[in-house]
Amino acid sequence: MTQKSSVTTRELGDAIVVEIVGRLALGDGTGALRDVMRSLAEQGKKHIVLNLAAVNFVDSSGLGELVRTHASVRSRGGQLKLVNPSKHVHDLLKMTKLDRVLDVERDEASALNSFEPGQTSAQVAG
Repeated sequence: MTQKSSVTTRELGDAIVVEIVGRLALGDGTGALRDVMRSLAEQGKKHIVLNLAAVNFVDSSGLGELVRTHASVRSRGGQLKLVNPSKHVHDLLKMTKLDRVLDVERDEASALNSFEPGQTSAQVAG
C-alpha cells in the first residue's frame, strides 16, 4: 500500500515554506495542498515557497492545483515560488510550459532572495 501524501508548513524568514511529500495527484495531495493554502490565505500570508523536493509524482490534477495555487496567491497580492522540483516534476513543468508561468527557483535560499517586497501592493491595484 502506498503512503498518503502529506503537506506541512514552517516559517522561514518572512516566508512560509509548504512542503509536500509523496504524490500531487487526483485524490492524493491536491486537497491537502488546497486546504493548507486556504488557511495561509486566511492568515494573510503573502510570501509562499512550495518545496517540491519530496514530490515523486504529479498528474494533470496536480498541475492544475499548482496553477490554481499560483493564481490564488497572486490575486491576493502575494508571491509563490516553487523550489527543488525533482527531475520528473521539472521536466513535466517544462513540457507543459508551466515553467514559464510558475516561478521555479532551485532552492529555498534563492526563493527567499527572489521575493520582491514592493510588488505585493502593485499587484492588487489592478
